[in-house]
Amino acid sequence: MQVLTVLPQLISLVDDVPEANDVKAGWVAFAIFIGLILAVAFLGWSLVKQLRKVDAAEEAGLYDPSDKKPVPMLEQTPASTPASTPQQDPADEA
Repeated sequence: MQVLTVLPQLISLVDDVPEANDVKAGWVAFAIFIGLILAVAFLGWSLVKQLRKVDAAEEAGLYDPSDKKPVPMLEQTPASTPASTPQQDPADEA
């Protein structure tokens, strides 16, 4: 158990903290960052392209209509239901 308490203290004595001017991100890190942004943009573009192909194939009838999953009905909230006007009874008019 003493090794676990002494070891971090020994490492802190041996490991020198670099100066602020010695550590820089640099142009290589910036190029990697831009590369990652471009990769994500390409993957998004490719996903949209594939989803459009799937929609076009479905509209063309390439899929079996019995394989379609039922679309769940969304619950209608009172705000989304059309406003109904109360109907008056013809007997009330007299």
